[in-house]
Amino acid sequence: MAQEIPAHDSYPRGGHADVSPQTYPPRKAVFGWILFDWAAQPYFSLITTFVFAPYFATHVAATPASGQAMWGFATAAAGLVIALMSPVLGAIADAGGRRKPWIAAFGALFVIGASILWIGKPGDPSIILPLLVAFGIATIGVEFATVFNNAMMPTLVPPERIGRLSGTGWATGYVGGILSLILVLGFLAASGDTGRTLFGLKPLFGLDPVAHEGDRITGPLSGLWFIIFVLPMFLFTPDRASKKPALGAVREGLRELRETLSTLPKRPVMMTFLIANMVYTDALVALFAFGGIYAAGTFGWQTIQIGTFGILAAFSGTLGAWIGGKLDDKLGPKTVIAGSMTILLLACAVILSIDRDTLFFVVKVEPPVPGKLFGAPAEQVYLVLGFLIGMAAGPMQAASRTLLIRLAPADRITQHFGLFALSGKVTSFMAPLVVSIVTAVTASQKAGMAVLVVFFAAGLVLLSRVRA
Repeated sequence: MAQEIPAHDSYPRGGHADVSPQTYPPRKAVFGWILFDWAAQPYFSLITTFVFAPYFATHVAATPASGQAMWGFATAAAGLVIALMSPVLGAIADAGGRRKPWIAAFGALFVIGASILWIGKPGDPSIILPLLVAFGIATIGVEFATVFNNAMMPTLVPPERIGRLSGTGWATGYVGGILSLILVLGFLAASGDTGRTLFGLKPLFGLDPVAHEGDRITGPLSGLWFIIFVLPMFLFTPDRASKKPALGAVREGLRELRETLSTLPKRPVMMTFLIANMVYTDALVALFAFGGIYAAGTFGWQTIQIGTFGILAAFSGTLGAWIGGKLDDKLGPKTVIAGSMTILLLACAVILSIDRDTLFFVVKVEPPVPGKLFGAPAEQVYLVLGFLIGMAAGPMQAASRTLLIRLAPADRITQHFGLFALSGKVTSFMAPLVVSIVTAVTASQKAGMAVLVVFFAAGLVLLSRVRA
């Protein structure tokens, strides 16, 4: 049965008033919205983290260090575009009312860009630039679509259930990421040495292990997965009614955005949160972007090892997001974010103390043995750290969007999700860029990864100043 609660008062007066009751849609609408995370997550699991990015660094680029640097530059460029455009598009959507047309348009952009990644043949330097451009297009598409999907949350459940909804969405997305990794590792991507997948099978569809077609297929697969699983959102989740024609929405949206930006300095809590989110999200983006690449360069991991690591991290992320959603409603999103960030900070510090044959800087151990899956102590410790990172990353991201909802005016929620995306992207090029520069200058992946400790520490300090 639909629930009714008083609607929020309009911005900028602030506060709440019993203006009119708000009716929430049935469960199938919530189910459709949750499946968006399921539809989008394989892109982040397969492309940006565990399969394609490490493949690019180790087999397309000349060296893992140069591959890490180039991938970081591409991530930074896409992040800059997202940062500049998200608040503008969000403001226009709030003025116009509807969100689904935007999700459809940017979803199509994502599918096109992801599908082009198939062209990334190993050892072909002429393909590097088109490949990075396609990656940037896909990233921009999926991130913009996410902005508008996030903005639908307050219309689906009462405020006291927002944390659980956000956590469930993230957890469901992680499950989708796990299944997509199992599909790729078990049936599509094979070792170049054995010609067999993780399950000991020959790749489906005759995919050639030598040409790394199992790695490259992750692009088109992510696009097809999105098309299939985003449909329930379009079919079952109601959209807001159109309030203005397109041109009028653009004018009104830009006017409201100028007004919001001019009043932000008078709203220190929101402003401090956006700055904190800017810093710690920047670090998380870089950690996801380089975690698999770092393992590939440090331990010599190939697709199967990195993908298995990814399944473990995604499983822990599912568990963490589900638990974090409950803790969010009980303890508040700020507490969940702070606890998660502390875990991430410590995990990054420990990662820096690990090498192929060394633990905690001084403990000598046996190095990895080719063909032996996670047999070396250093690899096993890295697996534990991956589990902890997954447990912390999911709750931190889910709780961040619920904290934004609790702080933002109800009638400008998409606009503030645009600002949220801005804060998460305006310097999201910075951590990847600094990691890339330090890596390139020192020719050391470890030196580049050390940057993340500083970013997480700064984010934690800033968050402590947010009065939730």
